[in-house]
Amino acid sequence: MRIGLAFRAFFAVLLDRLAADRISAALARETEIRGDGDRAAVSEREEKKAAPPKVDRPQRRTSKSEALILLEVLQREGRLIDFLKESISEYNDAQIGAAVRDIHRDCGAALERLFAIRPAVDQEEGQTVEVAGTYDSGVYRLFGNVVGSGPYRGVIRHHGWKATECNMPTWTGTAEAAQVIAPAEIEVAP
Repeated sequence: MRIGLAFRAFFAVLLDRLAADRISAALARETEIRGDGDRAAVSEREEKKAAPPKVDRPQRRTSKSEALILLEVLQREGRLIDFLKESISEYNDAQIGAAVRDIHRDCGAALERLFAIRPAVDQEEGQTVEVAGTYDSGVYRLFGNVVGSGPYRGVIRHHGWKATECNMPTWTGTAEAAQVIAPAEIEVAP
């Protein structure tokens, strides 16, 4: 369940500025709430504000995070990272479109195989729906004229997405390879 929430949060932050702001604010509030009753935590926060920021160096992992495994799958099957990291400014629209078609197909197939992604709600986009005042903000994101305590009546602008499965591959590599998304490819001469 947490992996699904992590992916939803990741893509929400990546694709939706409003969602990124809300998630950032929620994380800041959570930090404040946790530390309010704890004097040591308050003084520690104050020390961190005064101290120069520490540079976090990647630690050697003995396992690979599921986020990196997902990136590895999308790279291996759809070359997504190659495409995103390459400058496309020198290519014309037709060349970019041809490349995107393959990436779209292959990454979409990988996501379908791993997560069986379906709409988050059964109603179609454009339909008018009523949402209870006690709605789950993980299922519905209300925007526009949201006043009072509901129920709310509105039009579905996007049906959302949910994973109906989570079939992440199990990683069995070494600690040295735990942060590697795609191994370097070396062609050995005969």
